[in-house]
Amino acid sequence: MSNNELFASVTPMQTLAIVQEDLFPKEMITSSNAYSYISLVFKHSRVTEEDKHFLRNGTKWLNEEAVLKYKKVYTKLLAKERQNVLEAIAQESWGESWIKTVLSYILEATLGDPIYGINKNKSGWKWLNHTSGLPRPKERYL
Repeated sequence: MSNNELFASVTPMQTLAIVQEDLFPKEMITSSNAYSYISLVFKHSRVTEEDKHFLRNGTKWLNEEAVLKYKKVYTKLLAKERQNVLEAIAQESWGESWIKTVLSYILEATLGDPIYGINKNKSGWKWLNHTSGLPRPKERYL
């Protein structure tokens, strides 16, 4: 199915952007800069190729499930249909693991130090009423 012309109409990043919004409050995804953070994950040398491959394959498998159920890629589905697809893949071991991985990156973006270009204006910390530990980083590790 991955050679189907439907898949040419959507990139993994477009799919992941919608998945992030479906898994977490959109306001926090936006203010944490989670969209850009996931892009950084794909480019970063400290993230294993295996992990990057799993994220890409997960978007492909998610889209395959969406096409099987609704004859459309995930990004073209209604919100309720997207939730049904997420619930369906969560029943599979790969799907549960993939959703946990995406959520982990969302939480990193939401709760990480703003020095990394994430958690803008400390919005994630404010959302949780969290005070950062000290000392905070002075330069980017990633």
